[in-house]
Amino acid sequence: MRFDWVTHLADFPITRYRQIPTFGSVTIRKFSANSSDMTRMAARNFEDLLQCSIPVFDGLLPEPHNRVVLQLLFTMSHWHGLAKLRMHSELTLEIMDEVTSAVGRQFRAFKATVCSSFETHELRQEVEARARRAANHTAKQAGAQKGKGRARNLEQQEMLGSQISPDNVRRIKVFNFQTYKFHALGDYVSTIRQYGTTDSYSTELVRRMTINLCT
Repeated sequence: MRFDWVTHLADFPITRYRQIPTFGSVTIRKFSANSSDMTRMAARNFEDLLQCSIPVFDGLLPEPHNRVVLQLLFTMSHWHGLAKLRMHSELTLEIMDEVTSAVGRQFRAFKATVCSSFETHELRQEVEARARRAANHTAKQAGAQKGKGRARNLEQQEMLGSQISPDNVRRIKVFNFQTYKFHALGDYVSTIRQYGTTDSYSTELVRRMTINLCT
């Protein structure tokens, strides 16, 4: 199944994030004009994107993929809310343990059903960043060369660079949850039991207090 991502995502869901109003002084801030171009994001940026994701992504994909995505977003938001609780009991930890298992099951279903149905590629900024890294690497190698050979190699590299554009070198991207961050999700419940709630070793509370004192 082929899907025209460029056309469909031109105004959706990028502009939907922009349409979401702010809530409180620091709870939900105004999103940038293009949420996919956000760089150097802090934890609060990812948190805001997740908390507002369900109405933004609703209708992005055809059924049954839309239902799978919305269920996954809801479960992730549920898990995130449990992980940030400032007071836990044995009951809430048992619930969080069950929700963690549900997150794993739904991510596997997302990869097996949704990801396998669509072909996705790198973003333009990812291609441009990779091209810059390659150019810097080439420049360093050229700097180590001497004489006519160096000039000849530089000329060949310039000719090759002029023939390559970000549009024709966009690599296919596949969803990968074989990472440490996904693996660490299963350790949250035991970590909270051993060290206490996550706000005990997070700097977010201090940052919020500083912002409130300065405003």
